[in-house]
Amino acid sequence: MDKTILEMQHITKEFPGVRALDDVCFSVTDKEIHCLVGENGAGKSTLMKVLSGVYPHGDYEGEIIFNGTVQKYSNISDSKKAGIAIIYQELALIPELTVYENIFLGHEIKSGLVIDWNETIQKATQMLKKVGLDVNPTVKVKELGLGKQQLIEIAKALSVDVKLLILDEPTSALNETDSENLMKLLRDLKKHGVTSVLISHKLKEVIGIADRVTVLRDGRTICTLDAQKGEVSENILIKHMVGREINNVYPKRKSTIVDANVFEVKDWHVYDPKVGREILKNINLNVRKGEIVSLAGLMGSGRTELALSLFGNPRKYRVNGEMVVSGKQVHLTHPEHAIKAGLAYVTEDRKGNGLILIQDIKQNITLANLRAIAENGVVNSNEEVVASKEYKNSLNIKTPSIEQKVLNLSGGNQQKVSVAKWLFVHPQILILDEPTRGIDVGAKYEIYMIMNKLVEQGMSIIMISSELPEILGMSDRIYVVSSGRIAGELSANEATQERIMQLATD
Repeated sequence: MDKTILEMQHITKEFPGVRALDDVCFSVTDKEIHCLVGENGAGKSTLMKVLSGVYPHGDYEGEIIFNGTVQKYSNISDSKKAGIAIIYQELALIPELTVYENIFLGHEIKSGLVIDWNETIQKATQMLKKVGLDVNPTVKVKELGLGKQQLIEIAKALSVDVKLLILDEPTSALNETDSENLMKLLRDLKKHGVTSVLISHKLKEVIGIADRVTVLRDGRTICTLDAQKGEVSENILIKHMVGREINNVYPKRKSTIVDANVFEVKDWHVYDPKVGREILKNINLNVRKGEIVSLAGLMGSGRTELALSLFGNPRKYRVNGEMVVSGKQVHLTHPEHAIKAGLAYVTEDRKGNGLILIQDIKQNITLANLRAIAENGVVNSNEEVVASKEYKNSLNIKTPSIEQKVLNLSGGNQQKVSVAKWLFVHPQILILDEPTRGIDVGAKYEIYMIMNKLVEQGMSIIMISSELPEILGMSDRIYVVSSGRIAGELSANEATQERIMQLATD
């Protein structure tokens, strides 16, 4: 019988007005990959913060038993000393420091009272080899891509003799290749005795790697499923996660496309002075009223750069080309100009660029169009409340109050607030950059329903997504971007994952 390395018994954790965890029981056996799934707000990250000491003993009810001993962690340092390492969705690396400095930050190798940098570099090289990463340890972290930074986080964890590795949404910002490399690494670590707990919304990823899966819903343990017994499938996981069956993750909609372009870009060229080269070349695309047009492609292909160059060019690229909105040629040199022309852009980074997390929901929703609720330069708070409540209800933002700070919302509800913010400017063309990144299947379904409703009402949507099933499930047409060019255009009927990938890698 497999040895149990971790038991979390009857864990209850409360915040003001919210019971985030309600009598949760969770166990992990030695040398397994155990996946933890559930909707946003189900309690997954909270449970792992209890385990890692972010929420110290006494701040929750219940008991943690690790390696047969009851644990009472006062902080994250205590759990690290016990051999537990947690890697969060937002990486904790310092961009300006080198790879080797990041790996041994907080547990430096010393010779007497002085750091032994030669030994540090040598050990860092060994850790990088262990995670299969071929980079110079003296390079600064900021010069590396997200996939490599994720592996550096794991190397950092392994440098302190980790026994239990916890990864919270590690692939949410990674491309398909980097995600596959990370999954391969977890399998290799398992062979070398490392036990892993993986939190993920990507169910195909979970099905492909999990030995067992525990499902949380509304802060409670729903079930633990054994993959070796054939208990893990996408339909079963969805049913347990959301409490109901979702037979079609991509809801059907009635086509209301009007055969007239509301948005057109011709001979679009973008030069980035920071990198000293042209990053987008000869882009030609169009969008019709009531249509969802997607931009597919690999990370770094230029999709987000294209969106930003269209939305008033906030990064100050050098742009040449023609843009036509509703039959009028426009020249947009600031996001404010883009908003006035009928464009809106929901960023891929809702926490960093899309929302002000310390402000409340109503302030975030009205932020991009304060003039609509202002009188003589002063915001009318009553109108702000009315407008915010309307979007809270229409987008089904789950919150006890619009006074709730956005940082206290789940990822899916934060995304709805981000969408509401831009719907409040009443756009004709809505650009959605990775609209479902880092949110669960139930929240994804709600976002898709919102998108369908918007295009049925006559809005047009440009969607950027790295998830090919999402591209295929939601698009009327698809432009594939490769190395800053449009490599091809596909209708929904002729598009396949293979065809998209073929164009994306040309």
